[in-house]
Amino acid sequence: MATDFPAEIERLRHTHASIEAVTDPQALRARIAELSEQAAAPDLWDDPDAAQVVTSNLSHAQADLKRVEDLGSRIDDLEAMVEMAGEEEGDDAAELLAEAESDLASISKDLSELEIRTLLSGEYDQRDAVVTIRSGAGGVDAADFAEMLLRMYLRWAERHGYATKVLDTSYAEEAGLKSVTFEVHAPYAYGTLSVEGGTHRLVRISPFDNQGRRQTSFAAVEVIPLIESTDHIEVPETDIRIDVFRSSGPGGQSVNTTDSAVRITHLPTGLVVSMQDEKSQIQNRAAAMRVLQSRLLLLKQQEEDAKKKELAGDVKASWGDQMRSYVLNPYQMVKDLRTSYEVGNPDSVFDGDIDGFIDAGIRWRKQQEQAEED
Repeated sequence: MATDFPAEIERLRHTHASIEAVTDPQALRARIAELSEQAAAPDLWDDPDAAQVVTSNLSHAQADLKRVEDLGSRIDDLEAMVEMAGEEEGDDAAELLAEAESDLASISKDLSELEIRTLLSGEYDQRDAVVTIRSGAGGVDAADFAEMLLRMYLRWAERHGYATKVLDTSYAEEAGLKSVTFEVHAPYAYGTLSVEGGTHRLVRISPFDNQGRRQTSFAAVEVIPLIESTDHIEVPETDIRIDVFRSSGPGGQSVNTTDSAVRITHLPTGLVVSMQDEKSQIQNRAAAMRVLQSRLLLLKQQEEDAKKKELAGDVKASWGDQMRSYVLNPYQMVKDLRTSYEVGNPDSVFDGDIDGFIDAGIRWRKQQEQAEED
């Protein structure tokens, strides 16, 4: 069936207008002008941390504006191409319409991705993310599953050109990981990845079982926003206990001959953060404090949200604990249990192709929030 280009172009324009209403290009231009003025200050790099924040914010704002403006121009170009095709005949018209079909698909995909970004309006959604994966029930299979999830998220970040940094790794005795914590540095990394938080379930024939039995194992994923210097999360020294120990690698092999690894326990909440991937005790302590502050920041937000719901007289459980199943046997399927989004190719998912799950999760979460407001 021939594509109804006028209707499709109208749909693209409507979606683009909705995105513009949220992103507000005029406000973006004003912010870019303000940040550009700050970036041009001669004393900018007297404070390297503050300078990095300014230049990073400027780069992100410029990229956001360019993305919105470019999509508007591409829709105009598509409309012009369709009009030209209408004036041509034969092979020339067919060639232009084929190119228009391709451009339509490309613009629709990019608009959908940008539309998802507009749904990320939480207080910390723009932040970098700190992700922790912990193996759960399932023994060595669960530890192996935790390592598979780490690779999945690192491959996803690599596909998008996002920088990552592993902060702490605790290896299991036989194979895999007990736990791992890493940062993802990208605009809206926290808002994007926060929908990945919860319990992940793997069903497969265990490669560690001599009898080839099917094994179900679990891993927990936690996603928190990275703390920023402006957050002012005070952690009194009397509220923490700091232990130092020797870093270790797979199989218990020593990877450091000094006690450079750091474990910080927050006594009032019982939160524990360990860091061993930096070279010095001072660096590990700083990284551990940053993650602890991030977790306390999220805990504070969760307590405030719970209080608001309690005052409203409507206390609901949020996300179900078990949020996604990865089934490799007796059939092949990865299914999100909240959104019902599923794919039949687990290999591509474990290779980082998880954007469909993330997009469906963000849309689902927005629907839940709107339902609670109604």
